[in-house]
Formats: sequence, structure tokens, C-alpha cells
Amino acid sequence: MANKLIGRERERKELEELYHSDRPIFAVIYGRRRVGKTYLVRQMFEKQFAFCHTGLSPFELSAEKIVDQQLRAFYGSLVQYGSKLNEIPKTWFDAFDELIKLLRNKQSKDRQVIFIDELPWMDTPRSGFLTAFEHFWNGWGAHQDNLMLIVCGSATSWISDKLINNKGGLYNRVTNEIKLMPFNLAECESFYKANGIVMSRYEQLQCYMAIGGIPFYMSLLKRGVSLAQNIDMLFFDRSAKLKQEFARLYGSLFTNIEECEKIIRLLATKRQGYTRKEIAEKTGLPDGGGLSSSLKALEVSDFISTYVKYDHPRRMVFYRLVDCFSMFYLSFVEGNKTSDENFWQANIKSHQLTAWRGFSFENLCFYHIRQIKHALGISGVHTESSPWSSKQKNKGAQIDMLIDRADNIVNICEMKFSEDDFTVTSSYNRQLRHKMTVFCEETKCRKTLHLTLVTTYGLTFNEYSGNFPKVITMDDLFNRSVY
Repeated sequence: MANKLIGRERERKELEELYHSDRPIFAVIYGRRRVGKTYLVRQMFEKQFAFCHTGLSPFELSAEKIVDQQLRAFYGSLVQYGSKLNEIPKTWFDAFDELIKLLRNKQSKDRQVIFIDELPWMDTPRSGFLTAFEHFWNGWGAHQDNLMLIVCGSATSWISDKLINNKGGLYNRVTNEIKLMPFNLAECESFYKANGIVMSRYEQLQCYMAIGGIPFYMSLLKRGVSLAQNIDMLFFDRSAKLKQEFARLYGSLFTNIEECEKIIRLLATKRQGYTRKEIAEKTGLPDGGGLSSSLKALEVSDFISTYVKYDHPRRMVFYRLVDCFSMFYLSFVEGNKTSDENFWQANIKSHQLTAWRGFSFENLCFYHIRQIKHALGISGVHTESSPWSSKQKNKGAQIDMLIDRADNIVNICEMKFSEDDFTVTSSYNRQLRHKMTVFCEETKCRKTLHLTLVTTYGLTFNEYSGNFPKVITMDDLFNRSVY
């Protein structure tokens, strides 16, 4: 069982325990599209499926009779698993009644696994789907001790609102919820090794900055070619497989597609992000419930994250883009008028790509904050991390990452993506001293400050290297013992 899976140890253990329990299970697995939800369930339970169905993507459906198309697809799955029904169900109540008949006819005392993939896509407007689904579970499923219902969804906000936090008929009905996150660097490395893809850790960092830890995107990489060649084939080739992925991604996840894309495009322009007020002003979106809904949907789906700057009021929340793929796409693919199918190879040493590596490396480090804390020896210490910048523009002080620790220390982290050991020059030394001075003056911080360098290979020893008593390298970011 599950011998082809990479990582997901905690999730696998939980699902195996649920399978071997003696009670009805309603498990929800959710997470970003292409993150591997379906693969996880199929690898573990496909041989135990009593019924399996995948909702049709609204991105692919025609505008007319959407409900009929979803019902037709569900009917096909019923027939595939043994239903003798000779006509397409007219309503979702009819469809789930037929599913109950199908499961009863199997008369199995063994665990019956029902897997419904992309469940949110089936809840089309005025379809009555959710009410029928509630009736199916509350009226029958919840009373079957041998039943294990697993539902998946990429529309994470729908999963959160309609299932996990449901205030109606499904209130408190979900027995287990599992949020599947993108791979970290260590899991990516295991994936590459298992699939015969040879890349140095330096290249793996850059690959992560472009496509993130998304297994499906990683599966598109070709063996035996360079990372630069792979990026060209995925994004810039005439038949590039990810050239249209941005539209498909947002179109399949969100009902308010235009609003979400506006927000994402804005956040891509500033690494430290914007406040809600700034987002409303710059996008022209009304600062009301609609904006709240869009921001929540993007955050729950892990496209954006929130933080409060060190010396700012708790109510002043900043939103920043954290999805690597979206950041890469908006930086290089959208609006790129080049016809050069070898764009990445041709510009690999350009200033544009160098700047992108610096920004993206910062983003990668925030995602691997657990690994950074472990390297600092503070895994058990409560911390809050965020970027910081001076309120006074003319001072020009900006800090990549602050780690505010409960043990009365603040780590001032500098992230430097470098082809070799990083060298602290006299000019950079002056910049560091200026940052520290401005930070202390502006924040009135009374905690002990520790300068910390996060870089690729390490630090060149010279008269200024002592500024960084602690250096964290990319090898620390690949730590396999941190989950």
C-alpha cells in the first residue's frame, strides 16, 4: 500500500489509522490544485474503492446545462462500479439514492472506501447538490460503521466554508481533515531522486523558485537536460505545458476569478505586499465583503499569506504573494512578447533573472522557516517572522526577515542567493550598520539583536565576516528531520 509515495508520512499514517478504525469516517483532504491529493488517495486505497468519482472542472464545461453534465458524469461512475441504473439521474437526490443502492448491493462487511474527487466542482449554482450530499451522509452514511468517505477539493475556500466550518446540515460532521501542503525542499529532492532527475541543490533551489513544491509541475521535468532547458520547455516553448496554467489554475479554483487575479497581479509588484486598504485603492475593488471573501479564498488556498510588521499595530495586516508559480508566471511569462523559445537559456545571466532569484529566494526562506529555526536551535521557541522596512522612505532601510523570539532575541536575517560563498564587502558592511541603527531608532527594540545570514554555500572569511555569527546554508534548508 502506498509504496510509490514520496513524503506525506503523517498523512499516510493518519489515513491508515482511519481505514483500520471501526467507525464511519468522513475525511476531507484539501489543498492547492496539483499538490497531489488525488495521487495520495489512489495510491493508498484504489484497490479498496467501492465507488469513485471526479467532479467535472467548471473551466472545461460549457455554459449550458452544467448540472446535467455533472449528473451525466456521476451516472457514468455509478455504472462503472456496478449500478444497473438505465437512465441518468434527474436530481442529485436521485443520484445519491442510487449510490446507496449500489453500496447496499455489494453487501460487504469489509471497509468500503468511497472517494469523491473535486467535490466543490459538483456544487454548481441552483443544483441542490450540497443539500442532497448532506442527506446522503446524515441519513445513511454516518450510520454505516464500515464506510470510509474521502472527499477532495482544490477549491479550498469552498471546502472550508461548506464542509469544515459548515453551520447547517453538515455542522461537525467531518470526522477528519487533512490539508496537503506543497513539498518542501527535502521532499522535492526525494522526488527527483526517485524519478531519475539529476540536479544539484543549487539548481533545485531555482527550480523551487519557479514551480514551487508542486508534484505535478515537477513530474513534467525531463531527465537528461539542464534546468534552464526544462524551464524553457515548460514556459517558453511553442507547446509549453505550463504556458496556459495560470488561467486554468485560477479559473478552476475561484468563482470570483477576475477579483482574485487582480489581487495576485498587484501583490506580484511588491515583495513586502500591501495592506487591505492599499489593495482596495490600487485595484479599484470595493473595500467590503467581496474583497474579504477574495482575500480569504486566496489565503486559505496558500497563494498569499498575511503578516504584521514588527513595530506596526496588530490590526495593520499586510498581504503578500507566496505562490512560487504565480510569481514566476507574472514575472516572465505574462506579457512577455519574446518569440525566443530559449528565453531562459539566453538570459540566464541577465540582471532581470538575478533580481528575480534574490526576491524568490527570500520567499523560499519564509516557506522553510521551520528549517531555519532548527538550524538556529530554536525549534521549541515561539516566534513571529516578517519582513520589515522603515516608515521613513528617505532612510532606505529594509530587512528581509525578522524572527522575533519569545526568548528576548530578534534575529535580523539577510537572505543572499549567491553562486559561491557570499562575501561581505566594506560597502555592504556599511549597509548592515545602517539597517541596524535605523531599526533600533525606529522600533525602540530592547531585545538582543542577532545578525543572521541565510545563503546558498556559506560565507567568505574576511575582516567583515564576523558580523554574522550564525550562517545558514541551503543544506540546512534541505534538512529532512524537520516537518
